[in-house]
Amino acid sequence: MIAMGLTQGTAVAKPATPTGEGVRAAAADDPYTQAFLTQYGKIKAAGNGYFSPDGLPYHSAETLMVEAPDHGHETTSEAVSFWMWLEAAYGRVTGDWGPFNEAWAIAERTIIPQHADQSTADAYNPSSPATYAPEWPLPDNYPSALNSSVPVGSDPIATELASSYGTMDVYGMHWLMDLDNTYGYGNKPGTGGESGPGPGPSFINTYQRGAQESVWETIPQPTTDLFNYGGPNGFLDLFVDDASYAKQWKYTNAPDADARAVQAAYWAYRWASAQGKEGEIAASVAKAAKMGDYLRYAMFDKYFKRIGSCTDPNSCPAASGRDSQHYLLSWYYAWGGAAAGSGGGWAWRIGDGASHQGYQNPLAAWALSNVPALTPKSATARTDWARSLTRQLEFLQWLQSAEGAFAGGCTNSWDGKYGTPPAGTPTFYGMAYDWQPVYHDPPSNNWFGFQVWGMERVAAYYYVTGNATAKAVLSKWVAWASGKTTVGADGSYRFPSTLNWTGKPDTWNPTSPGNNAGLHVSVVDYSNDVGVGAAYVKTLTYYAAKSGDAAAGALAKALLDAMALNADDKGIAVPETRADYNRFDDEVFVPDGWSGEMPGGDTVEPGVSFIGMRSWYRDDPDWPKVQAYLDGGPAPTFTYHRFWAQAALALAFSIYAELLVEGDGGDDTEPPTVPAGLTVTATTNNSVSLSWSASTDNVAVTGYDVYRNGVLAGSATTRAFTDQGLAAATAYSYAVAARDAGGNTSALSTTVSATTKSGGGGTGSVKVQYKNTDSSAGDNQIRLGLQIVNTGSAPVDLSTVKVRYWFSSEAGASTFSTYCDYAALGSSNINHTVVTVSSPKTGADHYLEVGFTGGAGSLAAGASTGEVQLRLNKSDWSNFNEADDYSRATNTAYADAPRLAAYVGSALAWGVEP
Repeated sequence: MIAMGLTQGTAVAKPATPTGEGVRAAAADDPYTQAFLTQYGKIKAAGNGYFSPDGLPYHSAETLMVEAPDHGHETTSEAVSFWMWLEAAYGRVTGDWGPFNEAWAIAERTIIPQHADQSTADAYNPSSPATYAPEWPLPDNYPSALNSSVPVGSDPIATELASSYGTMDVYGMHWLMDLDNTYGYGNKPGTGGESGPGPGPSFINTYQRGAQESVWETIPQPTTDLFNYGGPNGFLDLFVDDASYAKQWKYTNAPDADARAVQAAYWAYRWASAQGKEGEIAASVAKAAKMGDYLRYAMFDKYFKRIGSCTDPNSCPAASGRDSQHYLLSWYYAWGGAAAGSGGGWAWRIGDGASHQGYQNPLAAWALSNVPALTPKSATARTDWARSLTRQLEFLQWLQSAEGAFAGGCTNSWDGKYGTPPAGTPTFYGMAYDWQPVYHDPPSNNWFGFQVWGMERVAAYYYVTGNATAKAVLSKWVAWASGKTTVGADGSYRFPSTLNWTGKPDTWNPTSPGNNAGLHVSVVDYSNDVGVGAAYVKTLTYYAAKSGDAAAGALAKALLDAMALNADDKGIAVPETRADYNRFDDEVFVPDGWSGEMPGGDTVEPGVSFIGMRSWYRDDPDWPKVQAYLDGGPAPTFTYHRFWAQAALALAFSIYAELLVEGDGGDDTEPPTVPAGLTVTATTNNSVSLSWSASTDNVAVTGYDVYRNGVLAGSATTRAFTDQGLAAATAYSYAVAARDAGGNTSALSTTVSATTKSGGGGTGSVKVQYKNTDSSAGDNQIRLGLQIVNTGSAPVDLSTVKVRYWFSSEAGASTFSTYCDYAALGSSNINHTVVTVSSPKTGADHYLEVGFTGGAGSLAAGASTGEVQLRLNKSDWSNFNEADDYSRATNTAYADAPRLAAYVGSALAWGVEP
């Protein structure tokens, strides 16, 4: 209980109400929506200093700020992703999607490197992604020597990404930018240059030297190093020991931020679709899908080595196919190459074998594998994300302590150099447990913020899908966290800040998970941080809205109301004491004999301090407080307005309003309008696709129920639905009803009828998609690509599936050779042979039969096998005439292929035989 909640908030002038179908008013019809609008207004107010002149959000409104970024007017991909989500919520409340689109447009021309910023990316060779360099625990151990004798695996997704998007450029956010060009490198987006001091944002990087390198031990450097600053080799020889050095560009991606951008796009699409406005954001949502395609690099080992038991850099084998894919969201991926005009043509890419529980995002994985508008173009992307979803949920089960909090993570490369873990170290699919993955100063999983960041995504996924595993881990976590949280009647509040870990989890057994009785967490100290608190509130809100847990909902409200009492002109913030600012004088390791210069003239040499490389900090208006502390006074106190935290608070208000104020039904008894314009948009032999116009509602339309022959067939949050698994040549009738946040349902729409196509006679459990990869119909080979999609509701054992492609052999030899050139599941898991047809038909006297070994496993509902590339020739290499082949088509992108047949067991499941 608190003294004054938002239900007693003061009145604020209401903004104008937008017009249009399905748009709920921007007017604050509840205090939490009004709190969102007020907080949003403070963030966007020009005088509050949250945005740079180029339109990007600063890490904080204040400039003197050292944490992960080392200056407040830098930005991170994290901040940009929160901005996208903030604008999505604004679109939900107001119906105005312009700011959401603008956020994506600005990101694309700034923090996502353009072609000029990665101009030699087309020199990348997927069969040789990068040269191995071991990581070391301390900055003092650097530079690290490159070692080309260590085997490195091949990159299995580069070719399909290039094919999907027509470029070898990587589409992902670089994690860090200097928005005011404070350092002066002038590494401006879109220039590929290093132009020195002046206005405008600049790409920079910091962390490069092992797990013990804190922000206080970093040496900032440009991402495009043209040797204009630093030493004779720029800054490269501080980090890598090589025989010679070349001017180059390099970028690092923070996967949790890109996944959050995808998550924001999902919410935008869901909310805009409920308003009938999904078309307004289609281009931005497509950008998120593309980003999700490239985000798969975070699923791979750093040097594409085999996953599991990789305990020696030389003997651990280079992987082929997907053997290097762990399917988790790791700490980073990175890419780089020779600078334009440097005389070299090379590029590299790396993943990361270390994964942290706080980086996982099952909602993004679900959206990328289940929402058509967010499904990436690449053939194997949907399957990859479906498998990632399952693997992430397993990962969280494996890491949940006896109390309920989540331990750190795992690594495929112990100590960053494929070392041998201590005896008895538990494993997750062969990867070693690490209680502090990636960085140790401070230990990476001691911060409670990583608990709520991770659990908020799990809670959102649970809210959307009702997944039982997500509910189970959430229920245990919520009980633990709630027991460590207090809210006073005076508006004071606290929750955990620093955690301590003892013990270890059981080795993961997916068929019989352990209970982790030996893994424990305790709370060292507590905090009232508003950013962490906002994520905590969102977690509780999603969980309460889906589970009906009234106590969780009440705690969400109490925390939100208590934090709101700390409002000021710029947002909501609390004072914090920065005892760590005594490290401004810390020495930063520089190797003996190394000397260089920063753009502003600061010298980098042995003995230099953190402030010695950043002398401009002494001109900051807040510097006297720090100097007084360094001179022996008390630790300084600051009231910071971090962009991500302020955005998270706005989102907490919006989500609470949507789910626990609007969503509780309240006094809303008015149903939505009846869906109009129900139309059959497509039919196959086993499916019917429908679309309709948006309904409107006095609060919000939350979804639609689709009825087949009077029985509920399924639900949708958008204005389209495909009913699958139907019988061929059969008539069906359909109607649709709309639902709102209060649980009210409209009357049924006008009924439409549809008849599935004849042929096939299949079960509807799988379908075949095909593309023609053979530009000549008259040469001596037949080339094609296939992928199988599970259209049913249960997994399919791929060893029971066979696909047939019919062709005519014409004159020449009657024996054939067949090849699988590539398969996302691994070429060794594909069987292929040519069979003679006993009763030949026109264009079909033989068929290529494709099957799967037991190693291919099962295909989850809705998932795809990914691409299978095949070719065949006659033993005498005589020519074919494919023009009249029964199964051949001319499409060069994957499309449903009704003239290829698929069989599950002995039953024809797809297609029409000749």
